[in-house]
Amino acid sequence: MRQTDYDAVIVGAGHNGLVTAGYLAAEGLSVLVLERQDIVGGACVTEELYPGFHVPYCSYVCYLLQGKVIDDLRLRDHGLEIIQEEYGWFHPFPDGNYIQWVPRAQGGNHYEEIAKFSEHDAKVYPEWEAFWERAAGIIYRYWLREPPTLAQVFEDVRGTGDEEVWETMLTVPLTDLLNRYFESGHVKANNAGGNPGAPGSVWGRAYYACARFSKPENVGIPRGSMGSITQAMASSAQARGVEIRTGTLVDRILVEKGAARGVKLVDGQEIQSFITVSNADPKRTYLSLVGAEHLDDKFVQRVENLSTKIADVKLLAALRELPDFSAYLDKGYDPKRIATFHIMPSVEYAQKSSDDARAGRVTDCPSMGVQIPSIYDPSLAPAGHHVLSADCHAYPGVLREGSWEEAGKMVGEQLIDTLSQYAPNFRDSIIHWTVQTPKDIEIREAMTDGNLHHIDDPPYQRMAGRVPYRAPIQQLYLCGSGTHPGGEVTGAPGHNAAKAILKDLEREVTSRAFR
Repeated sequence: MRQTDYDAVIVGAGHNGLVTAGYLAAEGLSVLVLERQDIVGGACVTEELYPGFHVPYCSYVCYLLQGKVIDDLRLRDHGLEIIQEEYGWFHPFPDGNYIQWVPRAQGGNHYEEIAKFSEHDAKVYPEWEAFWERAAGIIYRYWLREPPTLAQVFEDVRGTGDEEVWETMLTVPLTDLLNRYFESGHVKANNAGGNPGAPGSVWGRAYYACARFSKPENVGIPRGSMGSITQAMASSAQARGVEIRTGTLVDRILVEKGAARGVKLVDGQEIQSFITVSNADPKRTYLSLVGAEHLDDKFVQRVENLSTKIADVKLLAALRELPDFSAYLDKGYDPKRIATFHIMPSVEYAQKSSDDARAGRVTDCPSMGVQIPSIYDPSLAPAGHHVLSADCHAYPGVLREGSWEEAGKMVGEQLIDTLSQYAPNFRDSIIHWTVQTPKDIEIREAMTDGNLHHIDDPPYQRMAGRVPYRAPIQQLYLCGSGTHPGGEVTGAPGHNAAKAILKDLEREVTSRAFR
């Protein structure tokens, strides 16, 4: 048997790579994690972008991190602390109206909030919520399991009340569903997003609705912002014996006789391992790290055809004062009301943004999810100052005309102008700002086309339509967001990949015992 340096080598210390490492080490495997950047975390990091200002770089919301992962890896014992927000999303509209969600646990009354716009919509809102409870429940039951095919899900729901919901998720555009329930444009906009006119877009919203299954204590703003999640994961993994090397670039995955044998670093060093795991996206894993010469032509074509068209732009800023929403809220309002807010004026606006992205254009309708974590965690900025992270949805990974190097500053200025329409002091409040385009994210994070979910999320690239944990090369696995169930900081792909690896190892041991 070949001499190995480690039982498992993991390429990439993003959150899913660290989760996989923790689970493997817990079963006694010797594990090495290699990270190209000088810090762990991948896209889930907190960085001091400006002196004294610590900003969540890409990931900015903690709402889908799986409780099982938190508990299994004992992340709270390793420093994870999640501050529960007292208010939900603040959603201002250009006409001066707004919606402010307050969690029911905090005494929120959704009926009264919606009734400001429509009594009818307020009355049907419980039905709307019940639909999403079922829709999210259908897909959430598979989150920490091997992914099913669409046909398998149909078989599971056949003859139950979920059958109609499942068909709606696959075939009905979110726009149509909104029109079935609501009459107010404001209420529709508050529930829109993604590509709302596309069949199957209901599924996209259901994915995010799985947050309803997260315990309240696992949802909020991590103290130290998002990087504290991956710092806790790294600490947990190291406590179990995992070795982590940062600032280490992998040149390629070593393949011999149809099996992965470890990795070769850019400096020429080879590291042998029995198992090799890639936390990189599928295109980068197979087309760059492995190489087409080791793969079947049809498989290579499938990887090349994976859709990675839709990316995000990040606006990061250091502020001397908070954005002023007093035109919407009473003077002297609690700053916690605006710690997380949303820019989405209408369903049509969301659709224009999505259409522009798919056409390769920079949109003039930027949809934004914005967080000011320093409102809850003052340690992130100097006294009296704040940090802001805006996740701007639906931009093309690759521009049809021009380049992101040329367009970046213009887009950043546009985003600042857009936010200033709602908070007039915003531009003057900025001390420093930077915009991270899809190209910036691709270069920094090694994510193809800057796609934070590794691949896009239409129905045909969900569940079994995502890339399998097991590669068509023996002893090679994938554990990143390109696998089931998908993107966001969940830890689920890392958990599932580890379980697949351990299952295969157990089968290998059993097989050898009977030879």
